[in-house]
Amino acid sequence: MKIQFSKEIPVNNQYEVIVVGGGPSGCAAAVAAAREGASVLLLETTGSLGGMGTNGLVPAWCPFSDRTKIIYRGIALEVFNKAKANMKHVKEGDLDWVPIDPEALKRVYDEMILEAGVTVLFHTQVVSVVNELQRISYIVAANKSGITAFQGKVYIDCTGDADIVALAGLSFEYGEEQSYVVQPSTHCFMITNVDEYHYRNSPYLHMSNPDSAAYDIARSDKYPLITDPHCCNSLIGPGTVGFNAGHIWEVDSTDPFSVSKAMIMGRQLAYQYHQGLKEYLPETFGASHLIATASSMGIRESRRIIGEYKITFNDYKERRTFSDEIGRNCYFLDVHHKIDERERILKGESNGEEGWESYSEGESHGIPYRSLIPKEIKNLLVAGRSIACEHIIQGSIRVMPVCLVTGQAAGTAAQLACNTLDVRDIDINQLRIILLRKGAYFE
Repeated sequence: MKIQFSKEIPVNNQYEVIVVGGGPSGCAAAVAAAREGASVLLLETTGSLGGMGTNGLVPAWCPFSDRTKIIYRGIALEVFNKAKANMKHVKEGDLDWVPIDPEALKRVYDEMILEAGVTVLFHTQVVSVVNELQRISYIVAANKSGITAFQGKVYIDCTGDADIVALAGLSFEYGEEQSYVVQPSTHCFMITNVDEYHYRNSPYLHMSNPDSAAYDIARSDKYPLITDPHCCNSLIGPGTVGFNAGHIWEVDSTDPFSVSKAMIMGRQLAYQYHQGLKEYLPETFGASHLIATASSMGIRESRRIIGEYKITFNDYKERRTFSDEIGRNCYFLDVHHKIDERERILKGESNGEEGWESYSEGESHGIPYRSLIPKEIKNLLVAGRSIACEHIIQGSIRVMPVCLVTGQAAGTAAQLACNTLDVRDIDINQLRIILLRKGAYFE
């Protein structure tokens, strides 16, 4: 028997700005737009805000300074300082590689969203976008209530994968320009009941230390899923260490089958890493307990938009400043090594980061507003790791402090565009003045 469906999809048009994705960029965008007076809806597929810093269990913030001053300010610095205040073992003046307590950070984002008056819908997935005459008319989302069409004036894609851009039929790039290969993923995890004395006084576990036990684990036949010594880690609470360790290659975050397979592998990898740590560092990890693996895969790279301006390697090298600059970035070109480099790393012939330069003290480059604007659409902005840039630059702008900065800029611009209904027609000087007044930093 054929079942006939006649129920119409309800339309919700209560909100001026609709932000999709509740990671750092999405939270900053929603808060910024709401603080400027817009009615804002934030849609998030999981049950909490914060993205990689919460659901992803990334154990530390990338640097907030250029080693002479704070670079990522405004809402970014507000989030950072509030998160630090919940961690008694972190010093007030600490700015670089500061640990993250994921539960404390969830509360920080929740409180900021509520205080700004943002409406958030958790466990809500956008499934379709209606793009008419270079304008998004509706986004269609699904959750426990069924399917709803949301109609706003301006939309912000903070999905990390440029999902709204793709669903709208717009152009994008994927991975490395020629090969389409993306950076490897990592499934982060937490270990508790760690002996803090030995943890603090043992050889540095990072792969930059050739004597790290991570090399022993990767070279051992006992742990076949650990094939390179990638091992970032931070003390995030009493006797509790967060790990951003191990690599899973060829994960396509736009393919649910690929991500599902990687999640299963990631949990096995975390278990093997824990067993290896207990074997090679028994004084530190012998009595420890693997307490959690991330509920989200640590995706570093997927789609990037084709924007009005593409940030290039030359822009990075020249420390370029832009007339429509909305923030600065000083993070190094952190492109994780390819799968065929593992043997050279294990032999000590490579550190996995050869050939890419880092900045000296006090150096940074600008992020232009145009890199947040997808071509061929009038009322959509993008923030986070999928803004318009070259693959090599994505390795630098993908991290959380930068995502917070681009999110604040997108949210502020979206509120201004509620009047023009075209994100290109806003007054750039007015945008920059507002951002500066709200604490942003640029030249």
